[in-house]
Amino acid sequence: MAKPLQVEVYNPNGKYRVISTKPMPGNRWINLLIEQDCRLEICTEKKTILSVEDILYLIGNKCDGVIGQLTEDWGETLFSALSRAGGKAFSNMAVGYNNVDVNAATKYGVAVGNTPGVLTETTAELAASLSVAAARRIVEADEFMRAGLYDGWLPHLFVGNLLKGQTVGVIGAGRIGSAYARMMVEGFKMNLIYYDLYQATRLEKFVTAYGQFLKANGEKPVMWKRASTMDEVLREADVISLHPVLDKTTYHLVNKERLAMMKKDAILVNCSRGPVIDEAALVEHLKANPMFRVGLDVFENEPYMKPGLAQMKNAIVVPHIASASKWTREGMATLAALNVLGKIKGYPIWSDPNKVDPFLDENSPPPAACPSIVNSKALGLPVSKL
Repeated sequence: MAKPLQVEVYNPNGKYRVISTKPMPGNRWINLLIEQDCRLEICTEKKTILSVEDILYLIGNKCDGVIGQLTEDWGETLFSALSRAGGKAFSNMAVGYNNVDVNAATKYGVAVGNTPGVLTETTAELAASLSVAAARRIVEADEFMRAGLYDGWLPHLFVGNLLKGQTVGVIGAGRIGSAYARMMVEGFKMNLIYYDLYQATRLEKFVTAYGQFLKANGEKPVMWKRASTMDEVLREADVISLHPVLDKTTYHLVNKERLAMMKKDAILVNCSRGPVIDEAALVEHLKANPMFRVGLDVFENEPYMKPGLAQMKNAIVVPHIASASKWTREGMATLAALNVLGKIKGYPIWSDPNKVDPFLDENSPPPAACPSIVNSKALGLPVSKL
């Protein structure tokens, strides 16, 4: 049995007991729960990742819903315990739910929420930031400066890549991939090559219109191309950003063979899922190709990096912060809380989980709906007509 954990309690006499396994940014999510007669218990234990035993302790004998984190292992053990405690709702504070056994949740009648629709621009901005930082070797130069090694300007000091006129490649041109592509095309006048199973019509129209604008103003127009294979993107692009979903077909999508296809001075960025890159193969490629650079926000075996990666000067590594803007993280907390609250209250499911502005407007009450329940069809939950 896990030892007792530190917990902060809000509205102790509330009718519904809701657990948050971590403190989350902002106060609105807290207020929304306690205003609807919830007793909210926030685990404040100084522990980065809670174990299954820890969460079992938090659930206890009576629990109506849980807000959890993507670092936790939500499977048969936890969903059966939550169901026995009377719980009907769990929500990840994340768009992804690879840590959740959705079938097990459905088996026990537990609705599984996530928080899409609020991360798009923030994640795309970090991918763009990593692209620029890698191209201009900003992290290397910062470390050099802080170490007191700068003696004066030199012609060859930290020469990097000019982005203007180069080709940006996007693998997975969904909401985030398309937002990233627009930033790079418009911000740096880059050409675009992308691969996706579905045609990104809006993205194509955007690049076409921007190219026409540049041409009308006497500049070289930008171009776009939809690749027939991922390999085509890897071979042709100067900067490649990965935005696929993680499944059996995309595990180690970028491996030794595909790294060898890329330009020797290419830049590879990953803000999607760590296992889409064979990290051990990447380390070897970085060693053999010092002008090849990467920007990584996610890793194959988080929170760990494969041996050697931390020592690579041509790698920028950041700790899974793609969604870490104040507005986005507070919005994620709000959406996760409303998923749990909505199921407790018997609300229907919001018709479009990517259009969440009505839930995030702090000047008006949120809709009486669950923002996003991934197993709503399997549970037969009704869809909101709002």
